[in-house]
Amino acid sequence: MATQESFEDAQKRVKQLPKAPDNNTLLQLYSLYKQGTVGDCAGKRPGMFDIKGRAKYDAWAGRKGMSKDAAMDAYIALVDKLAG
Repeated sequence: MATQESFEDAQKRVKQLPKAPDNNTLLQLYSLYKQGTVGDCAGKRPGMFDIKGRAKYDAWAGRKGMSKDAAMDAYIALVDKLAG
């Protein structure tokens, strides 16, 4: 189980990656972060002209039912993998 401190540390480390992650990885990071901090996605899906907003919403909505602790653990593991 991740601690809040290690989750916050991962948030800092992801900003210092030597190479920017690809879009799919960025969506994974976003959805895990939101699930770990807010919980399940709520609200309406953005309209079809908001492509970026829809992608982010869909990625986060795909995590529905995942616990905050599991999302934090997965976020930390992904950052560790990216940091090498």
